Amino acid sequence: MRPVRSALAGALLAALTLAGCGQSTPAASPAATTPSAGAASTPSAAVSFPVTVQAGNGPVAVARRPERIVSLSPTATESLFAIGAGPQVVAVDDQSTYPADAPRSDLSGFKPNVEAIVARKPDLVVIANDTESLVAALGKVGVPVLLEPAATKLDEAYDQITDLGAATGNVDRAAELVAGMRKQLDEVAATAPKDTKLTYYHELDVTPYAATSTTFIGQVYGLFGLTNIADKAPDAAGGYPKLSAEFVAQADPDLIFLGDTKCCGQSKDTLAKRPGWSKLSAIENDRVVPLDDDIASRWGPRVADLARQVGDAVQKAAAGG
Repeated sequence: MRPVRSALAGALLAALTLAGCGQSTPAASPAATTPSAGAASTPSAAVSFPVTVQAGNGPVAVARRPERIVSLSPTATESLFAIGAGPQVVAVDDQSTYPADAPRSDLSGFKPNVEAIVARKPDLVVIANDTESLVAALGKVGVPVLLEPAATKLDEAYDQITDLGAATGNVDRAAELVAGMRKQLDEVAATAPKDTKLTYYHELDVTPYAATSTTFIGQVYGLFGLTNIADKAPDAAGGYPKLSAEFVAQADPDLIFLGDTKCCGQSKDTLAKRPGWSKLSAIENDRVVPLDDDIASRWGPRVADLARQVGDAVQKAAAGG
C-alpha cells in the first residue's frame, strides 16, 4: 500500500489499516455505494445522544451527534461515507483515497500529529491504530476517539460499521449497509463451484508476505472453499507469514492473487521472472489475478467487490479456464 504493502506485512496490519494509493473505482453495487461528501445526511430517527460505543479502546462516550469528524483510517473513511456520514467528515488522512470526494489532508495515521488533528476542531476522531498513544493524547484535550482496528473476520467488519453508525447518528444507514454486504457475500459464495480443491496464494507485497486463513483476507477466500498455501508456512502465527520463493514454488498454487499491483507493479509477467516461478501452474494456466490494492487491503463496504473478483476467478479455474 505504498506504506501499506510493507505495513500489512511488517506491523501486523498497521498494514490493512492504512491502505492507501490511487485506486480503480469499479462500479459499486447498490448496497455498497457511497454517497458524495455533499450528500444530505439524515440521522436515524431513533438515535439520541449521548451514546456510548464499545470500540477497540473500550467504551467511548459521544455527547452529541458529531459534526466535525476526522478519520485517520482509510477503511473507516469508506464506511463513514457509505453510511451517509460524509457531510460530517471534515478531514481524512493522506491514505484515504476513496471516495474521491472525501476531504483528504496531510494528516497521517502512521505518524499522527496531535496538534494538527486538534487544529481541525474535531468532535470525533476515528483511528485504526493507537499509534504513539493517540487515544490518550486526544483524551487529554477532550476529543473522543473510536479505535476500530484491522478486522480479523467478517463479523468484526460488520460490528465496526455498526459502531460508526451509532457514534455518528446514522444507525439505520449502517444497518442497511451491513445487511447489503451480507447479502452480496452470500450470493457470491452461493454461486461459486463447490469442492474444487483449488489452492491459492495471496501476495501482499514483493517480500513476499502472504495472508493465512486466520486473517480477514483469508476468511473472504474461505467463502469459496479454497486451500491457502500460506497456512502451512513456517512462522504463520499472526496470520501474515513471510514466505520464501522456494516455498511458493514447491506449493505450486492453482491460483495467485496479487494485492501489490499498484504499489509494486506486480503482474503475471513480473512473477514469471522470479527464480523458479516461470513454470508455476498459476502462471502457465493464466490464473494470476491482479487485485485493486486498496480493495484487497480494507475490510469495509467494498469487500463484496473483492469477493466477486475471487468468485469469478474460481468459476473460471473450475471450468478449466
